[in-house]
Amino acid sequence: MKLLMQPIKIKNIKINNRIVMPPMATSKSGDGMVTDDLINYYDEKSKGGYIGLIITEHSYVSKEGMADKGQVSISRDSDIEGLKRITETIHNNDSKVIAQISHAGSSAKPSVTGCEIISASEVANVGATGKSGIVPHEMSKEDIKRVVKCFADAAKRAKESNFDGVEIHSAHAYLLNQFFSPLANKRTDEYGGSLENRVRIHLEIIEEIRKSVGEDYLVALRLGACDYIDGGNTLEDGVAASKLFEKAGVDLLDISGGFCGIIRPDHKEAGYFSELSQAIKKEVSIPVILTGGITEGEQAEKLLEEYKADLIGVGRAILKDSTWAKKVVED
Repeated sequence: MKLLMQPIKIKNIKINNRIVMPPMATSKSGDGMVTDDLINYYDEKSKGGYIGLIITEHSYVSKEGMADKGQVSISRDSDIEGLKRITETIHNNDSKVIAQISHAGSSAKPSVTGCEIISASEVANVGATGKSGIVPHEMSKEDIKRVVKCFADAAKRAKESNFDGVEIHSAHAYLLNQFFSPLANKRTDEYGGSLENRVRIHLEIIEEIRKSVGEDYLVALRLGACDYIDGGNTLEDGVAASKLFEKAGVDLLDISGGFCGIIRPDHKEAGYFSELSQAIKKEVSIPVILTGGITEGEQAEKLLEEYKADLIGVGRAILKDSTWAKKVVED
């Protein structure tokens, strides 16, 4: 496990090894608040510091962007106190932690949010996470401006909560992925059409986050780099977008699926999104995380040896066994 055990420094953050626990929804929150159950969960997962980096489950940046009832909020200043409990717990266990911030867009449900459902266009969500059949309201430019501010404010709260960084969620058919994907973005203004237009909202969010957290704070982006659905984004789109995000100031790219969700259709091999992460890694100079189907330390090491990624996300295996990383590290 020579490569897997190597530390890596991103911005001013030194991560002890290349093992990443990716964001996984627990539904352990109550009214968006951090609960004791959630603290105990992160304490158990981070115990011993065997996981180099933990990316916490997606937190909603505004009530309308809430994906489910048990989701954590980062939409209110009053959330900071509870979020600090998470960072304190994980830091005490000697792991680093990043907050993932998200807006569900048309993956949200009025029964959960009590709000009108919004998205890039009036297109029902066809993604793996949001097949509700609800046709969302197409966002106006004022809506876009408001959501951009919500992301920037959420990033500021993450910093104030002592997270080591923040991750913008643009994967798995959530709002920013809806703007990125031609499957959901049918706009004819400057936020639709060309790839540069479809990622315009991302670039505005990155710019505003930088203003709110400063140049030294770690900013990551989780990208649904390919939809694996006819008419959706391709690998080439994912590479082109990644280059734009790096240029805009992103420090770390976390590669996953787009409208296909966390699973790549008809693929079960370890690192099944590695064709995406490898192609992107060749074109950017910032570190790249690969997650998907990796259950053994040897698999993670091999993917690093083959230059498929710089860090390896292990989700379900760690969810099932909190000692997974300890066993790998001590093997």
